[in-house]
Amino acid sequence: MVYEFLSYLSLQKRSSELTTKSYKSDLEQFFTYLKQEVGEIPPSKVSSIQIRGFVAFLMEKGLLPRSVNRKLSSLKSFYKYLLKNQVISSNPASKIQGPKTPKRLAVFIDESQTESIFERYPFKEGFEGQRDKLLIDILYQTGIRRAELLQLKDSDVDLFNLQLKVLGKRNKERIIPFSLELKRNLESYLNVKKDSNLNCPYLLITPENKQISVTHITKVVKEVLGSVTTNKKKSPHILRHTFATHMLNNGADINAVKELLGHASLSATQIYTHNTIEKLKKTYKQAHPRSGN
Repeated sequence: MVYEFLSYLSLQKRSSELTTKSYKSDLEQFFTYLKQEVGEIPPSKVSSIQIRGFVAFLMEKGLLPRSVNRKLSSLKSFYKYLLKNQVISSNPASKIQGPKTPKRLAVFIDESQTESIFERYPFKEGFEGQRDKLLIDILYQTGIRRAELLQLKDSDVDLFNLQLKVLGKRNKERIIPFSLELKRNLESYLNVKKDSNLNCPYLLITPENKQISVTHITKVVKEVLGSVTTNKKKSPHILRHTFATHMLNNGADINAVKELLGHASLSATQIYTHNTIEKLKKTYKQAHPRSGN
């Protein structure tokens, strides 16, 4: 049943490879837990009590509420699928609530720090250095997700109209504009790629003409961000947070940022408005007659 569900995600829902792997890992962990607690039982015989026990088990292990809720979401999706296909008559996970997740501000890096990256970071010479610099440039200038960057192809780049075609979550396509500066970096990289007789259709590739890996993207971002910030988090998603925060700080309409990020709802974008509070304070002090200035 798990195999059929994963095939459904991949083939019908067209979920990304990373998403499918995540579901697979969560479900395997759940059924390993069940085997240790009550022995092997088919998914159709699982009760809500056992799922609650799994949630409690994860909490006792010290998993963060965010991680627990993701695993619970995987179980809910799986049992929703079984219910839809009449394997079960009721969803044992539907009414189970996960732990409350504390609201967190999105971590980002300052504009001066991002400028420092492109002005001073010692990227390698040659093809690989040019590719890695472009990798950082695309993430920061477009705000796309790591998985979206990984799947970009040469054909998704429109140098004439200065835009990227991105395939996001739920197989939703969106168009993202980019700057003349990024256009020049793309042109330079694509020319080197062509001159090196590299014809892999994916945009970012290895010298061996293969698609780069998730691990490589994460490694490059971590090393580059580590040169300008002491933040513990140095993931590709930080550049997405940075893109959104800098856009809003410089006057972008929140609905436009929502579309650029590919968010399904405005509430997902609103977390970035909290990061502009320091700028609001500065504006208030400069402009309000009773601010004390």
